Amino acid sequence: MPQVPILMPQLGESIAEATIMQILVKPGDAVQADQEVMEVETNKAVMGVTTSCGGTVVSIGVSEGETLPVGAVMGIIEASEDELARSGAQELPAGAAAAAAEPQQEGAHFRTEGEYRESAQTEVPHTGGRGLPVPLGVRGAHYLSPRIRARMDDLGITEADMTYIVGTGAGGRITIDDFEKFLEYVDGWPSRQASPMRRSVADSMQRTWRRPIASAGRPIYMAPIILHRKSHPRKPGYTLYFVRALALALAEAPECAGYMVGGRILTPKHIDLGVAVQVSDGVLVPVMRRVDEYTLDELIDEFNKMVAQARSRRLDDVYKGGGIATVSNFGGFGLTFGTPMPLPSESFILGVGAVQKVPVWSDEVECFIPVEQANIVASFDHRVVDGGDIGRLMQRLAYFLEHPELL
Repeated sequence: MPQVPILMPQLGESIAEATIMQILVKPGDAVQADQEVMEVETNKAVMGVTTSCGGTVVSIGVSEGETLPVGAVMGIIEASEDELARSGAQELPAGAAAAAAEPQQEGAHFRTEGEYRESAQTEVPHTGGRGLPVPLGVRGAHYLSPRIRARMDDLGITEADMTYIVGTGAGGRITIDDFEKFLEYVDGWPSRQASPMRRSVADSMQRTWRRPIASAGRPIYMAPIILHRKSHPRKPGYTLYFVRALALALAEAPECAGYMVGGRILTPKHIDLGVAVQVSDGVLVPVMRRVDEYTLDELIDEFNKMVAQARSRRLDDVYKGGGIATVSNFGGFGLTFGTPMPLPSESFILGVGAVQKVPVWSDEVECFIPVEQANIVASFDHRVVDGGDIGRLMQRLAYFLEHPELL
């Protein structure tokens, strides 16, 4: 009978691999066409893998926790000729079934210094100091020899990871001895494999830092929002107030979320705003569309639906990507101040701190009075706008927040 592969599907335009979270079938199980047989995790969400036809599961050649590239064969289904013709599924090429059913080899691991010496057939010197998490910023410190780069490729180490190592070579250069000594130094430390989500966050932050990112902040009075929310029958989330206020402020000054491309400043066409949502081992940023065109009341259902989907990591396509700025409410974790980092695809992010009661001098009563305040912090691409532009934007943002009836 024809044998049809269960393939790792293309789960997104920029997604090259996914990690298997759960296998829902076993050899001998009967399956229907389009039945979900596995759950996989990409750097953006948890998604289902479905069958291309009905039949019987012959083998599963992968295990939970494995990361596989798009197009990898994960299992085999035996189907009838009629089912194959009806579904249009592609049969596994002759001779490929046995190979597909074999257990996958374990992923790359950090070889010991001795194993590396043996494979490279060269002796690694044992002089020099051990790397510490203090990078050198002197001339020549960032040069990495071909030998070190080959070793980095072997271990899956990036240039950002190398900042933990102090170079002892000329001009602060990292030598192969510095590199091997650092690996020896951290060998045996407690560790865990970074999830696809964690690797995605790391990659995004590395790309963000290629730009000159600056931050500016100020306090805002929270009493108007608190009172407005108490009197509102549907109790909008505090984050939604900030999303809506930022949308109105950016609609008046969209260049604050613009892009610099070559010698041109590009201004966003629509005010599509992301919301940072904490999930397991990372952050998802679903996006609300044209936020400036809807009132706070009109946005409540959409906002709640979007956040719920993000927390379950099952976002509808309409919420994925394309934002011009993000709101990150880290105040929910008790943090009063922070410097949030914009996504590589954005040039602006607004951070919101926890509400505090602070003493503020009142000229009317000539004494300090308790006032509820929260710090807001804007991080932005300094190539696009300057502090004055951001200061005016933040003033306008504060005005909307302190007059929530306008939202």
